[in-house]
Amino acid sequence: MADAAAPLPPHVSQQLAHLEHLGDASAFAEQIHALIPRCPLLENFSSGEVRLLVQFMEVYRAGPGVEIIREGEGGDFMLLLVEGAVEVRKRDRWNTPQVMARVEAGRTLGEMSMIDGEPRFATCVALDTVVLALISRESLARLIVEQPLLGAKLLMELVLMLSQRLRTTSARLLGLIDETPGASLAGNAAELT
Repeated sequence: MADAAAPLPPHVSQQLAHLEHLGDASAFAEQIHALIPRCPLLENFSSGEVRLLVQFMEVYRAGPGVEIIREGEGGDFMLLLVEGAVEVRKRDRWNTPQVMARVEAGRTLGEMSMIDGEPRFATCVALDTVVLALISRESLARLIVEQPLLGAKLLMELVLMLSQRLRTTSARLLGLIDETPGASLAGNAAELT
């Protein structure tokens, strides 16, 4: 069995210093398990697997209006929204924040940056008091070493979830292109397959 979640790397701790740290996620195992019906990431996990997984996670709380993730910042962790709602905002070409989505409990944030190490794509702001379970890239690597089947399952679920999002986004993009006379994706078609 795994030890309590390892201390977060200093750069992660600094990014989350403005949030209230509630400790490791073990105390939230039942609450996280209850999210399964509305959580694409965990929909195929048993309660035993959730109890193992939370040992590799930390929990934070943020009040309404608090910026949880900032567009353009580095990030090697993802968050599972346990309670509350978050607004996802992306700056347009005039640098004006545009609302892209409202995310409810059971959804994840920041998984792309955790996987590829690229800067955050969007800013996430708490709409009300939120509770977030965090898993860092370092904790994910530890999970893969200490619980290889569970680690592989989590990675596979992440891949499936991101693949579904890419298909949905690609379909929306093609719909917009169909509405725009003369628009084309020539040169980028290979990236969408």
